[in-house]
Amino acid sequence: MLDDFLIRAGLAGAGVALATGPLGAFVVWRRMAYFGDATAHAAVLGVALALAFEMSIFVGTMVVALAMALAVARLSARGHAMDATLGVLSHSALAIGLVAISFVTSVRIDLQAYLFGDILAVSRGDLAVIWLGALAVTGLIIWRWSRLLIATLNGELAASAGVDPRREELVLTVALAVVVALAIKVVGALLIAAMLIIPAAAARSLARSPEAMAAMAVVLGLAAVAGGLTASLYADTPAGPSIVAAAAGLFTLSLLFAPFRRA
Repeated sequence: MLDDFLIRAGLAGAGVALATGPLGAFVVWRRMAYFGDATAHAAVLGVALALAFEMSIFVGTMVVALAMALAVARLSARGHAMDATLGVLSHSALAIGLVAISFVTSVRIDLQAYLFGDILAVSRGDLAVIWLGALAVTGLIIWRWSRLLIATLNGELAASAGVDPRREELVLTVALAVVVALAIKVVGALLIAAMLIIPAAAARSLARSPEAMAAMAVVLGLAAVAGGLTASLYADTPAGPSIVAAAAGLFTLSLLFAPFRRA
């Protein structure tokens, strides 16, 4: 069954949707959209380093994405403006990554695949890594759910309940780095943040509880993958951007149906 590239693509997209759904909910609640975008841009530098040192793309992107996330958190804690810090680090990492890739002459590189994804070229090995990572991230979020939620709602309330908000922020940072490393093969560095934000934002318009929003974000992510791959198959459009476009369409529909939910 896995010899069919479209089935592998669907399974890979489903794995990414499983991880980005609940994590995206926290990204939306904490207003970390630009933070996710900066981490995703840093993944390009991770690709360059992985190719240069002949290591796994997943490991390279995860290490650099995690380093970016920790650097942003540290600079923010020292009083640097978050938006300016994110802007500088995000665009610097993307530019340095693109320049570094141009020096890797020993490997033939399809740069567009890393920027916009190449889900149709997912291998069995990629599929195993994506699903192992997705299950690990989902399990981590389920395990820390109540702590993450209270830390997101109110830092002072979390501290009074014995929950360290900084530790929970670190958990989200690690989870975000893993998801970026997983999703770069599917939707690419420039579109990862969209898969984190759009399904969760659409679910926010429809859900009545945090748990329902996280679950609905997964469902909408799965629907976006199915719709995007179908459009790519029949309209011959690029698969990664088609998935994100399908997610945008679902977000638009959620805005139309939101007034009926409130009625």
